[in-house]
Amino acid sequence: MSAPKKERWTADSSSGPAATTSGGTASEAEVRSSGGSCLWAGRGRLPRLGGRAGMAAAASGAGAGAAQEKQFPPALLSFFIYNPRFGPREGEEENKILFYYPNEVEKNEKIRNVGLCEAIVQFTRTFSPSKPAKSLHTQKNRQFFNEPEENFWMVMVVRNPIIEKQSKDGKPVVEYQEEELLDKVYSSVLQQCYSMYKLFNGTFLRAMEDGGVKLLKERLEKFFHRYLQTLHLQSCDLLDIFGGISFFPLDKMTYLKIQSFINRMEESLSIVKYTAFLYNDQLIWSGLEQDDMRILYKYLTTSLFPRHIEPELAGRDSPIRAEMPGNLQHYGRFLTGPLNLNDPEAKCRFPKIFVNTDDTYEALHLIVYKAMSAAVCFMIDASIQPTLDFCRRLDSIVGPQLTVLASDICEQFNINKRMSGSEKEPQFKFIYFNHMNLAEKSTVHMRKTPSVSLTSVHPDLMKILGDINSDFTRVDEDEEIIVKAMSDYWVVGKKSDQRELYVILNQKNANLIEVNEEVKKLCATQFNNIFFLD
Repeated sequence: MSAPKKERWTADSSSGPAATTSGGTASEAEVRSSGGSCLWAGRGRLPRLGGRAGMAAAASGAGAGAAQEKQFPPALLSFFIYNPRFGPREGEEENKILFYYPNEVEKNEKIRNVGLCEAIVQFTRTFSPSKPAKSLHTQKNRQFFNEPEENFWMVMVVRNPIIEKQSKDGKPVVEYQEEELLDKVYSSVLQQCYSMYKLFNGTFLRAMEDGGVKLLKERLEKFFHRYLQTLHLQSCDLLDIFGGISFFPLDKMTYLKIQSFINRMEESLSIVKYTAFLYNDQLIWSGLEQDDMRILYKYLTTSLFPRHIEPELAGRDSPIRAEMPGNLQHYGRFLTGPLNLNDPEAKCRFPKIFVNTDDTYEALHLIVYKAMSAAVCFMIDASIQPTLDFCRRLDSIVGPQLTVLASDICEQFNINKRMSGSEKEPQFKFIYFNHMNLAEKSTVHMRKTPSVSLTSVHPDLMKILGDINSDFTRVDEDEEIIVKAMSDYWVVGKKSDQRELYVILNQKNANLIEVNEEVKKLCATQFNNIFFLD
């Protein structure tokens, strides 16, 4: 998916460069360009859309031997960043390497691995000068390449999932699952790595301007040493491709209250440049550009908020309430910045973030303040250092109003929930994504964190969804794909006017016409104000 244009909450109409499905693997090695064309391959096979479900069915019928199988998920083997311009001559190859994980690897092996990647990229430029290689398929692993800035290359090497079986003589036999990884999913993960780095450190080029290669290496080491530990590759799926934002549903009156609250806060706290408002980890309002909010939202919901989980609904007179530092007239507290406002020695340190890096390149302090389930992000110019007095003032102004507002939102949400009624478990699950405003909704995922992707459907069905998505990116036209899995589930993908809808139906005896009617009903009930082409 291509980056949207810099217009607030809109996206361009292109759906980005196509990527290849992992169904088209080769038994030896395969290099693919971002255009999806096979540039060079060993003995390969053509993609089969329903093949994954068939593999699952075959595995389930394998008999008693299956009980002795051990399964190992995909794992990160190495991750490195290099610039070929930094070591152009023989004997200077090590200068190209800006960051390498794991660091314990011998120097010559680092140089050899970087050189191989450089050769693959240069080789594929012969066939596609503007779109060099994006991935390399081998029996044991998959390599992903990304050039986020000119001549700066990021490479991620992922070991293919493994099944270990016992042979007749009792020795373990390892089988690499070459078809299991989806290129688009892990290419998106690699792009997220850069986006998250850029959010907190700015661009590679800016680091070079500020302090040369030495400063860039220090920043890369400091950031990726910690960030790579949070990558759980076995939990990555279709939602990582979208990188969407979950929006909180609100009635007009409550939305106006929030808008009024934000306007009052920005007027009272004049140094605030941008504001974002979230409730229940879902976005309600943002003043940031779309691309910046997308990566900030991912940081908030997958890193910052989970670290500060608390009993949100504790009563006003409960012991938890009494222990809360600061003003006892409200539930507000800082998630970034001072822990205790009553401590005169409290440090007012806030994370620095970088936004609009393609245009005005703004450095900002990120102040995140939370009351009950409502969180508001205030962003102020990094040249202004917030003092303890400012934090106390912000707490006294925002805290009481945000507490009341959080209660109003909760009350309105419960009223709407009661009015909609408690329906029985539907026979379908769906994932929806809108490329224009990045809106994302999933009833397939019961829980999605960096370490856990808890879905209510079989993993093989999730991979079929990924295959359908890869097919969608190959063409610009609107289309619909319907697949019947070996497990008797129906999987439907619908692409219409920059929107994508994926539906999984558990209707064993349904035919194609009935499945189509069910999807139409779903669109009418769940997306009644959204136009889908038939």
